[in-house]
Formats: sequence, structure tokens, C-alpha cells
Amino acid sequence: MKDYKTQSLRNIAFIGHSGSGKTTLAEAVLYYTKTIDRFGKVEDGNTTSDYDPEEKRRKISIATTVLPCEWENIKINMVDTPGYFDFVGEMIEGLRAADMAVITVSARSGIKVGTEKAWNYVNENNMPRAFFINKLDTENSDFEKVLSQLKDSFGISVVPIQYPIGKENSFNGVINVISRKARIFNPNTRKMEITNIPEELVEKTEECKRMIIESVAETDEALLEKYFSEGTLSDEEIYNGLIKGTESGDIAPVLCGSAYKGVGINTFLEDIVECFPSPKDLKAIKAVDKGECVEVQIDEKAPFSAVVFKTIADPFVGKLSIFKVITGKAKADSIVYNVNKKKQEKFTSMYFIRGKEQIQTSEVVAGDIGAVPKLQFTSTGDTLCERESCRIFEEIKFPKPVMSMAIIPKAKGDEEKISSGLNKLLDEDPTFKVARDIENADTIISGIGETHLEIIANKLKTKFGVAVELQVPKIPYRETIKRQAEVQGKHKKQSGGHGQYGDVKIKFEPRDDGKDDLLFVDKIVGGVVPRQYIPAVEKGLRECMKHGVLAGYPIIGLKATLFDGSYHPVDSSEMAFKVAASLAYKKGVQQAQPVLLEPIMHVEVEVPDEYMGDIIGDINKKRGRVLGMEASKGLEKIIAEVPMAEMFKYATDLRSMTGARGYFEMKFERYEEMPANEAEKVIQVANNKEE
Repeated sequence: MKDYKTQSLRNIAFIGHSGSGKTTLAEAVLYYTKTIDRFGKVEDGNTTSDYDPEEKRRKISIATTVLPCEWENIKINMVDTPGYFDFVGEMIEGLRAADMAVITVSARSGIKVGTEKAWNYVNENNMPRAFFINKLDTENSDFEKVLSQLKDSFGISVVPIQYPIGKENSFNGVINVISRKARIFNPNTRKMEITNIPEELVEKTEECKRMIIESVAETDEALLEKYFSEGTLSDEEIYNGLIKGTESGDIAPVLCGSAYKGVGINTFLEDIVECFPSPKDLKAIKAVDKGECVEVQIDEKAPFSAVVFKTIADPFVGKLSIFKVITGKAKADSIVYNVNKKKQEKFTSMYFIRGKEQIQTSEVVAGDIGAVPKLQFTSTGDTLCERESCRIFEEIKFPKPVMSMAIIPKAKGDEEKISSGLNKLLDEDPTFKVARDIENADTIISGIGETHLEIIANKLKTKFGVAVELQVPKIPYRETIKRQAEVQGKHKKQSGGHGQYGDVKIKFEPRDDGKDDLLFVDKIVGGVVPRQYIPAVEKGLRECMKHGVLAGYPIIGLKATLFDGSYHPVDSSEMAFKVAASLAYKKGVQQAQPVLLEPIMHVEVEVPDEYMGDIIGDINKKRGRVLGMEASKGLEKIIAEVPMAEMFKYATDLRSMTGARGYFEMKFERYEEMPANEAEKVIQVANNKEE
């Protein structure tokens, strides 16, 4: 690849609902710009972008891919992101590298949840955006209907800068509204040929141009004055105003075509160059420099700084860190400083990447995207820079995992392989977490949804050669007591030789200060139990508390008062008193009305208003309690407490109830007594296991 200046770069992320044609659009651009010589298809599993075995098998994108190409002395870095909701973290990574988001929309199905989510995300981050109405060659496709939906949903800033020629099967060309150039697709040469605008579309083209001029004029007072006085603007003024309006997010241009047939790719590329901002045109990026907030402009002359937006874990090549240079140039064989980890890193070889292909380079200029292998300390979101000019860019904010599963090895002795594989996958995916359930000796993985966790399990097999299965995690129930009981525990074994003797009287009662640990009180007077044996009594009780008397779950909230006992001058020992304490524990807890406790989660669900009734009804069905409601970022937030046992598949339930428009977070709140009928089921299962 030749060297490009910052001004000659365009970084564009394709985002939108799953199945709207992002990967096919990227493939069509690669093919049209002669970057690849064969047009890959998602259904055939041979696109440049979706190269992972899981992507080929499922026919969806699951990872963000960078796809550079060159057209008319401009380097375009396309960033193809997944549309499937479980991989929202990948979309967030991709948008960190892009200067502009292109939201793809199907001309047949129109606005979907993924379109709304993509719009909300670019809006929250005040990012330039455009729409590409795709699949105009398909049956029941309707450009006007989808354009109207976009305007109704996202406002008058949505303006068509292209217009289609023909409908459905007869769709065969695109009009560039500003330049008034029409292009018809020639199926024999597979090229777009310049032609006159069809008579029946001249008026429509003029109407679209007026919409653009009005939107452009509103972004600039001087242009507004000229428009009022002369009634129009020159093409140059329109293009400059469009870049400015797009860059500020005040205008969202609408482009169109059929990526599958390659119709409109030429006009799409034209508008990328003419209307989309280069990294130099963008707003300054926020950073912290010596404790102060600063704004950093993308500038190739300043000292080097970059942000790592994605990590790929390859079992053969090792870790590959993909970064965007913000200032200066990244150079091969240089030493850089990781500000987040406060460590030096060495750039050895350096690459541009296109799907899985690595193209060696000696430098990456400001605004461009590169990759470097085998960085020791660096992870996604870290800032790299020169030691002398330390500044730290804002870290990438990822959604928290909402679904957990236990990961069980299919073969014995694979635990170490699983652990090593999971650690590598953690580098790759910040929306995924691993924890150890010590109580049940299980490894718990958490992610954004069921498909996310299934794919992690499959990656362990395909990438790291270890087969696992996923199970619902065991619920960490607890037991406690509700009444008090005074009992004696006497251990006496005196059958010749050195005997054993320990005798204790203990009062068991519920702990009343809200703490879970054992509260042990020593009320021995007159040395009836010698001092040296009292710690053994406490130790014996603590060991016993790991297993309750109902279903074998640990006991919490217990107060034990040692108030009497007796000993033998020869036969008493620490062990004898430990055994005596365990005998007292079993009797005492059984007499003190033991009950089963379950973990209760604090849950906050955010949904559009129309789903409130369904969500509240579902929470009640799950034995939950709604504590309150409040407005939050245009959505309604429901605050509730729900038993953990009912929440393992809630990510899937919520998605199906709200058409994926809902979002939730939860955290452990406290333990609470289980209803008798539910407790009976748990005790039954535990007793069956023992048998």
C-alpha cells in the first residue's frame, strides 16, 4: 500500500441491524475498487470480512473487521461490525476507530431495532453518520417508504443525496443528486455508466436537491443569508456545507444501492470522498494530560499517540493489537509507552490488516489504522504514546455482562487448557468475564447473551482444541435458623488406654446485627471448659457451618454462645472438643427451626414505555417485587428485586419480550428466606443427590 497523508484517509464503520447487508456492502466496495478479484458471498462463507469458522457456520458477523481499500488516491478504511446484539462490544470497538458511521438499512424491511440502537449510539457519542438504503433490487423494496421512516424516526436532518433509478427487479442505477449525474448499471461489464437522469425523475431529483440545500443552509449563517437572497447555493458550497453538517452530526446523508448486485457502489464511493469527513476534519478528541482535560486534534506533525481499539487472540501468531494513530506516526522497531499500564512496549513488525490478511508496513500515519503483534502489557482501550508527551485518551465503555453459565470440561484434565484459552479470549473480548465459583469448584463465564456464550465455548474448541459444555450455574443457596436452642454436645470415648472426652453446652440463636459470619461468644466461668480448648470449640463450629442440615448449603447469620461444659484432666483434647462442638451444632441447628435462604438480585430494567406492563407482569411471575419506576434517557426504568434462580435466562426473555429494545443490569442484594414450596424442591434435589 502506498503512503497516505491524513487528509487522504476515510475511516467508515458499517453498523445497523443484523442482515441489513453490512458485510456484503464492504465486500462490494473491495471488489469494485479491485482490492479483491472475487466477490465473496455471506451464504457461501467466503467473504473477506467473515473469515472466522463460527462466522462461516452461522452466516453472521461476530467480530469487527478492518478492510482497507484505495480509490482515486483516497485510502478508505472500512470497519465491518456485527449487527447481532450479543456482539455490541465489537460494534463499540469498531466505532472507536471510525470517523463516520454508515447505518445500513434494508429497503425491504426498513427500520429495525438494530437501526434504532445504531442511531442512539452514534447520537450519544455525537458522531457523524449517514444511511445506506440497501437491497433495492429485492422484492417489496421501497426507497421512498424507508426514507419517510428515517425522517419520521430521526428528524429532518436526514437528507437523500442519492436517488434510485427503477424499483425491485428493475432497479438498475443511482442518481447523484448534487452533481445531477445518473449512473446505470451495465450487467455485461458489471460497471456503472454515466447517463442522463430519466425524465420521470428530474422533478424528484430537484426536490431532493432543495432538501439538501435547505439542510446545508441551516448549518451556516452565511450560507443561510445567501440562500434567502439568491434562492440557491453552488455545488461547491453544498459539498462544503454537507461535509461540515455531516461532521457536526447536524446532517445525516442518505445513500442507496444494492451491495449484492454492485449497483450504486460507484456513487457510494464518490460520496465517501466528496461528502464524508477525513480524520483532519473531525472534532478534537478528549484526553487527560498531567491531570488536566485537554482536546487533541488528529495531527501527523505532533508526537506519536494512539489508542488500541481491538485485540485479536490467535493461538499461533499470539496477540495482535489493532490501533488508531491519533497524532504523529507509529513506526516499526520503536519503543512506545503504555500510559494505562505505565509500561514500555516494543513495536517490532507492524501491519495494515484486511480481514485475516496482514500487509507489512514500516509506519502508520495519524488517522490511519494499524496492527502490531505480541505487545506484552497492552489491552483494548489502552493509550500508547511517546514517553515525553504522556496523555491518556478516554477508555472505551463496554456494556456489563448480563448472562452467566458454568463451563464444564468434557474430558478430565482439561481444566488448565480451558483456563489458558479463556484468558486469551478475555484479551479479545471486553464484554466477557470469567469468575471462579469456589463453593462448587466451577468456572463461570458471563457475557451479553446466550449466543455470545455459545460462541465462546465453540472458540475454545476451534481455537484451543478443548471441548466444553455449558450449564446453568448452581445457585449459592444458604441456610440459617429462626429460633434459639440450648443443646449439649458430649463426646466420650474411654475404652482402655488414652481416651477422648469433650463436653460443651451451647446456645444457638439467629445473629441480629445483619452480618453473615459466625458470632461466637465465650461465657465460660470457673474454668469448666479450660481456656486452651475454647478456640477448638469455635473452630469445630466454623467447620460445621460449611454444611447446613436441610440441603447441605452453608449456614449464615448464626450466633453461638458457649456457656457450660466439662472436661477430663487426662482424656480431654482439642480434637475431643471439636467433635463435641459438631455434635452440639447438629442438634442445635435442627432444633432452632432451620430455613433455606436464596440470593436476591437488585435488577434495573430499561425499556420503552409500551413494554412496561409486560415487564412488570413478568417480574411478578418470577417471584419478584417492583420497588419503583423512573424515567431514564427516553426510556422507563423499572427497579425491582428478583430471586437469582429466576434470572439466569433473563437476557433472552427480555430480548424476546421487547424485540431487543430492553436492557438490564443486576447485582447481588441480599439473602432472603425461600417460600416453603420452593425450598421443598431444592431440599428434595439435594437429598436425591446424596442418595
